Parts: sequence; C-alpha cells; structure tokens
Amino acid sequence: QVRLVESGGGLVQPGGSLRLSCVVSGIMFSRNTVGWYRQAPGKERELVAIITYYGSTIYQDSVKGRFAISRDNAKSATYLQMNSLKPEDTAVYYCTIRGSTEYWGQGTQVTVSS
Repeated sequence: QVRLVESGGGLVQPGGSLRLSCVVSGIMFSRNTVGWYRQAPGKERELVAIITYYGSTIYQDSVKGRFAISRDNAKSATYLQMNSLKPEDTAVYYCTIRGSTEYWGQGTQVTVSS
C-alpha cells in the first residue's frame, strides 16, 4: 500500500518561510517523479513543482525563485522549501508520486496572513 505523509504546514506571516516534508512508503521512491500541488479555497488544484528521479525540476511560474523542491532518496522523502511567502500562496499543499498511477497525500494547510 502506497502511503504519503506530509508535514510542515502552518500559519506564517507574509515574507516568511516554511518547509514542507513528505515521506513516501510502499513504492520504489528513487525511480519515480515526485511533486507538490496546491488547492486554494474555490480554486482548482494546481501544480507547484515536480522533481524527476534524476533531479530535473519544473516550477509553476508564480513560485519560481521563491520555492525549491528537493528529494532524499535514502529517506524516501521530498521537500518543498517556501520562501518570501505571499497571501496568495495560502492553500492545502499535496505531495504526489507518479508510479503506475499517481498517488496523493492527505495534504497540509499553509496559511499566509498577518
């Protein structure tokens, strides 16, 4: 059974930073692309960033230069470092891994507000 567990969300002031973590089990982590999506209230889920098994990354334009995705294959984990956070970054953030199908975590809430 594939399981993804996110952590690290919370409330932060504009301009602040958060680091999200996602630990994956039940699948060959090192050979699969992993990523982060987010969904704000009343909006569709959108891609934030992905990282392939060989380390290539893709970012949504609105987070380029502020967010950084990484992976630690030894720990079967992926991370999303979020800097210079803005109120429009407020959303539930989901971790995914692409195996034979795409698997999703339960999500972690990020709220950017003063």
